[in-house]
Amino acid sequence: MAVHRVAVLARTGVMPMELGIVHQIFGSARSADGERLYEVLTCAIEPGLVRTDADFAIAVEHGSAALTTADTIVVPASHELDEVSDAAQDQVAEQLRLARAAGRRIASICTGAFVLARAGLLDGRRATTHWLSADRLRAAFPAVRIDAAVLFTEDDGIFTAAGEAAGIDLCLHLIRTDHGVAVAGDVARRTVVPPYREGGQAQFIDLPLPAEDESTTSRTRAWALNHLDRPLTLRVLAEHATMSPRTFTRRFRRETGMSPGAWLAAQRLIRARQLLEQTTLGVDQIAERAGFGTGASLRQHFARSLGTSPSAYRATFHGGG
Repeated sequence: MAVHRVAVLARTGVMPMELGIVHQIFGSARSADGERLYEVLTCAIEPGLVRTDADFAIAVEHGSAALTTADTIVVPASHELDEVSDAAQDQVAEQLRLARAAGRRIASICTGAFVLARAGLLDGRRATTHWLSADRLRAAFPAVRIDAAVLFTEDDGIFTAAGEAAGIDLCLHLIRTDHGVAVAGDVARRTVVPPYREGGQAQFIDLPLPAEDESTTSRTRAWALNHLDRPLTLRVLAEHATMSPRTFTRRFRRETGMSPGAWLAAQRLIRARQLLEQTTLGVDQIAERAGFGTGASLRQHFARSLGTSPSAYRATFHGGG
């Protein structure tokens, strides 16, 4: 199996944590034989010392040529984007456009989205960035369809993550896409992070704190995950949480950034993918266990969400890891 090369672009003022996330997550991915699945290279437009936003610099050995040989390019955030010369930013933008033209997968973390937007890679595409920077990105690049309520986005091979922790979510998503749930789950266990986080940025935006006696929907969400095969209507969920449907929906959205229906659909799709990868159950059986009811319904959800069929997905990922 060919090793997938990931190039991380370090720019002046790069955030060390985001740089480290890419190395840690991709570097932990192993095949069933224990072989590394990714090679991660740190690169800069010019090799040498690159100042970070901390009190140290990093020695970068690889120049921009690494971008042309990478399968995936990740652009972390920098707190000093405005201090970088226009010529240097234009050089980065040109390298990214060439990589995109060559079919490379390109991702950003946090305000790294500004770099992708400057290169024109986000024009007409759905993208996200940290919620504190969303308005600034929207004003600077009006052709980008900003969604500040999600943890990460995917649009035709271009990926954006909302912030540092969302960068972990995105890296795990890319591993899950490349090698399946089992490998991504193993990386999550090694890193001691959840393999998949619910909701979006809405749960992290400053909002008035709930009253101390106000209940949450977390217990009901945990219960629902163990009963996905049941017809979990809004009324059923609200009754389990001992709330009215209206109150339950309002609190659910505030806590997860999603409607109960959208959250359920996402969880059922995750369960179906796990069963396709890790069992030999038939499509109809998987549809029943995941709560889709019929194989036809499962196929419709796969086509709409993943652009493939359950059988094609299984042929690619069954037994991964």
